[in-house]
Amino acid sequence: MVNAGFHSAPEPEQLERSETGRDKSRATVITPNCSPTDIVDVPWPRVSVVIPAMNEARNLPHVFALIPHTVYEVILVDGRSVDNTVAVAQELWPDVQVMTQNRTGKGNALACGFAAATGDIIAMIDADGSADPGEIPAFVRALLNGADFAKGTRSGDGGGSEDLTRLRRAGNRVLSTLFNACYKTRYSDLCYGYNVFWRRCLPVLHLDSTTLVSDDKDGRLWGDGFEIEALIHIRIAKSGLKVTEVPSFERSRIHGVSNLNAIRDGMRVLRTILTERRRIRHPDGGATVSESVLSDNDGSRAGPVIGMKDRNSDLIFNSDQSRS
Repeated sequence: MVNAGFHSAPEPEQLERSETGRDKSRATVITPNCSPTDIVDVPWPRVSVVIPAMNEARNLPHVFALIPHTVYEVILVDGRSVDNTVAVAQELWPDVQVMTQNRTGKGNALACGFAAATGDIIAMIDADGSADPGEIPAFVRALLNGADFAKGTRSGDGGGSEDLTRLRRAGNRVLSTLFNACYKTRYSDLCYGYNVFWRRCLPVLHLDSTTLVSDDKDGRLWGDGFEIEALIHIRIAKSGLKVTEVPSFERSRIHGVSNLNAIRDGMRVLRTILTERRRIRHPDGGATVSESVLSDNDGSRAGPVIGMKDRNSDLIFNSDQSRS
């Protein structure tokens, strides 16, 4: 496997200390909830944590308290909150990079955050307290063991959920089965949004973070809504990249009410599965999914989609495979 972003020497822009006193010139190990004095000097990739948030001021203290202190950067993408979301984030994590999404929807917020990330690895974390940032090291280990993309699953040993209703669980099972049949995968939990992946995979996702939508439209493009997780998984599966599922436990939202609607958003995911299947042919064999974070399956690689945004990416692909 190619060098996946290890840094044996600090880059020039990393030599200064942050406001919290963290020395970014050090190669650090991420351990759950460690203090700055627990840093271990061994090579470790830089992790960018991307958090889309809208009116989550009451939930952020819980989320930020669980983020490993040695992550490289935290990016909060604000959906034009009317509470103190931004101020609370800046108070809790003085180094936080705050940006406002340019359209609407969770998918657009993630696309904006991904485009701004500068770490070697990107971790997607919800701001409602349902995902545990302390699990990031397990996802990173999966990537270091050879995966391109670490996908969270609420199934199996170590996984679970306090939030899944019977309706949502049944819908997730149906959608996962359909997805696996369409894209030759073996995903156990399609509709879970906790994912961590190498930043070099961004061109494969082909997410639009720059286009502005006029006021006379609904303010969203394809992939800007809750269908974003399904869209990401589809494009990863079509690329032939290696995927590892990592057990994760989902908590219930701490404060507030979710904007997720089981029926409406389930239909949106279904539409995404069927639409993307017609849009682009996936390579023979599909994606490979290892059965545990310690597995090492082989996965073929396909060329990046046309129109990729990140020209500075170190993504290594074969370019002899065309797409229709």
